[in-house]
Amino acid sequence: MAKTLKEKILDSLIELKSLKKEDVDSAVTLQKSKGISLEKALIEKGLVTEQEFLILLVKELNIPPINLAKYKIDPGLQQVIPERISRQYHVIPISELGHTITIAVSDPFNIFAIDDLKSITGRDIDVTISTETEILQAIDNFYGTKKDVNVADVTKDITADGLEVIGEQQSESAEVSLEESEQAPIVKMVDLVIKEALRQRASDIHIEPTPDNMRVRYRVDGILNDILNIPKANQNAVIVRIKIMSRLDITETRIPQDGRFKMRVANKEVDFRVSLLPTTFGQKIVMRILDKSSLSIGLEGLGFFPDSVEHFKEAIAKPFGMILITGPTGSGKSTTLYSIVNKLNTVDRNIVTVEDPVEYLVEGLTQVHVRADIGLTFSSGLRSLLRQSPDIIMVGEIRDSETADIAIKASLTGQLVFSTLHTNDAPGALTRLVDMGVEPFLVASSLVMVCAQRLCRKICSKCKEPVNIPDSALKSFKHKIPKDAVFYHGKGCDNCKKTGYRGRMGVLEMFAVDDPVREMLVKGCSSGEIKDYAVKEKGMLTLFDDAFRKFTSGMTTLEEVLRVTSEE
Repeated sequence: MAKTLKEKILDSLIELKSLKKEDVDSAVTLQKSKGISLEKALIEKGLVTEQEFLILLVKELNIPPINLAKYKIDPGLQQVIPERISRQYHVIPISELGHTITIAVSDPFNIFAIDDLKSITGRDIDVTISTETEILQAIDNFYGTKKDVNVADVTKDITADGLEVIGEQQSESAEVSLEESEQAPIVKMVDLVIKEALRQRASDIHIEPTPDNMRVRYRVDGILNDILNIPKANQNAVIVRIKIMSRLDITETRIPQDGRFKMRVANKEVDFRVSLLPTTFGQKIVMRILDKSSLSIGLEGLGFFPDSVEHFKEAIAKPFGMILITGPTGSGKSTTLYSIVNKLNTVDRNIVTVEDPVEYLVEGLTQVHVRADIGLTFSSGLRSLLRQSPDIIMVGEIRDSETADIAIKASLTGQLVFSTLHTNDAPGALTRLVDMGVEPFLVASSLVMVCAQRLCRKICSKCKEPVNIPDSALKSFKHKIPKDAVFYHGKGCDNCKKTGYRGRMGVLEMFAVDDPVREMLVKGCSSGEIKDYAVKEKGMLTLFDDAFRKFTSGMTTLEEVLRVTSEE
């Protein structure tokens, strides 16, 4: 009786690998009991590798092999064999010629899959062989990571256990969208997006309408990453769901809206600040994740060196005066300010804040939300709270001359005032205030300290390893590098999602205002002259110097230093 192809392959395997027939028989038994392919059973038993089995198949079946890693597939074939079919049968289309489609398979014995493909495509099927690993990798590369999905498909196997919206308010209007937004798949989808953002340590969630879908992106360690696309059909329901959570008017779509909500996640409360902006294709949503636990880690936990922390402690110990944190949007100014205020938040102090909007809701603080539409501006709010007998005042941002003038005068009449300003470096804050119309002698008398801040990414601790940096790259920095310094980078791992970085830390330029600086300011000296004095006479570390010190200490990379700062 003639042997089947399968028996011939098994005989060849025994001969090639000098295996015992009982071992091969046990693999065949495993195949039948688990309902897996012969290849998988043999590999699971450790009798053969993927490549060895591929060679046997080619030899016995005379089917040509293909190296998928080096093969470029026509994108048009995605329409012929959809991704769902490709993943189901572990096959990938290679080419189309006339009425025949050539596919790569790892299990040529699966004739049912080939018959199904004939029925689905209505074409003849020609077969080549590759390993299952190569085919799965090729599917990911060809179709891309699975993003466009049906909401029900995404949410059917997940639960939002541990997620609870605190103080959620239901609305009674917007008929269809409201009804759809309260359906389980939509609620699950929004909860899933939020839960995954928390898992990935995202600081922001961006949900942006496009002509075809809604793109979801997370900002992790300051960098935006694509996550998934929500079908266009569910766009209005998702927006309404988030509006209900944020207690916003779900019938209003023409003007920007701001709201917030709070969720309890695994017994921890997390605040979300929500901003909606009308765009060409619908309302774009950005949710800022505000984790109050980051405020209690202290200045050391923000990545500041011990000497910087000491400077901070000296400044905040003063009974009155103004302390400014400067930097662009997203540089961590608010987190630093809140961390300082949190440290000062004791029962014997009356601390009042004026913010637009209130970032973190902190117990023990009196927090005022600016609302310019009803006349509650920074300046009017600040003027009113001075009658509330404050010990410490925090002004979210100094935006105009009136706010600057009131804040400075408050700091001269017995209050400690904290605020932020948009300048590139610390000494520039002095001349910016003068440019706003504040008298130079008032600025000189009130300012205690100015800190410029940036955020840079930290090297992932799980894949951190020494790295050699060419002398040519370090040529201009040689004088700043300590002897025997060792440089590091992250080679990339699952912990950091192959980026080499995980987490961020503050980079500081700390500028203490002393008597010579006050004299220079009153004389009308430029910020450049003041900075030269601070660096040369007082030894002030610039943003670049502080970042470079973190690089030579093995905390970050040279690329990251150059990305967030520029050499002075």
